Order: sequence, then C-alpha cells, then structure tokens
Amino acid sequence: MSEESTTPDLVEHVRRGFEAFGGGDFDTTVRILAADAVWDSVGLGITFAGKDAIRSFLEEWRGRYASYAVDVQEIVDLGNGVLLIRSCQTGRPAGSPAHVLMPREIMVHVFVFDDGAVTRIVSSGDTPEARAAAERLAEERE
Repeated sequence: MSEESTTPDLVEHVRRGFEAFGGGDFDTTVRILAADAVWDSVGLGITFAGKDAIRSFLEEWRGRYASYAVDVQEIVDLGNGVLLIRSCQTGRPAGSPAHVLMPREIMVHVFVFDDGAVTRIVSSGDTPEARAAAERLAEERE
C-alpha cells in the first residue's frame, strides 16, 4: 500500500481523536495508540508510557474542566509516518463561574505512526524549534 493512500486515513484518525477528546470520549481518543505508545509532554516535563497511562492522564486532564474545547487548526504530514498537529484548547475549570475560561493555549503535537498506530507523541508549545524538531524526526525515519 502506498504512503499516499494511508496518509488521509492517518490525518482523519488524528482529527477524530482530537474531537473525541474534546467531547470526553476516551475510547475513541486512544483507539489509534499502540499499546506501548509513549507521550512526552515537554511543557509539563512528564512522560507517559503505555496506552493505559496516556488514557489516565487524558481523563485526569479533561476531568479538570466543566467544559472543554479543542480545535485542530493544522495537520501537516511530514512524511515517514510523522504528523505535526497544531491545536488550540480552552475550557472552563470545574467549579468555576460560567464566565471564567482558561486562556486559549496553542499546542503542537507530533504523532509518530508505525504500522498504522501512534507509537510516540511529543507535545509542546508552537515554536519554530518544535516544528524544526518534528521535521528532523521525519527525516531521521527515512
């Protein structure tokens, strides 16, 4: 199967995963993860190893909010199974008045796919350095 035929599927799977996360559907959110996937959260300085650990983190993160929205603004296929995703998130912290929202936060996520499943995620702020690192990762996988 050629890379061109699988790329739209990967992009669509990622888009659906983000939408599911925003809606609190964690089964769909983690469906594309390999059992031994690793998520490096650069901003938090934490690494989550394994699908179950990633799901627990996502449930805890999402559970902090009475309402939550995540908007995928960009998905770039860098080749060799590497996607760069730019998203914006905001939400109302649980227990806070309706008018209180966390500031909109722009994030870059790099998803690495092997055999159709995400094996690695790196999340950070949207910086030129983060984008350059994603491009290097795609080149290293050639």
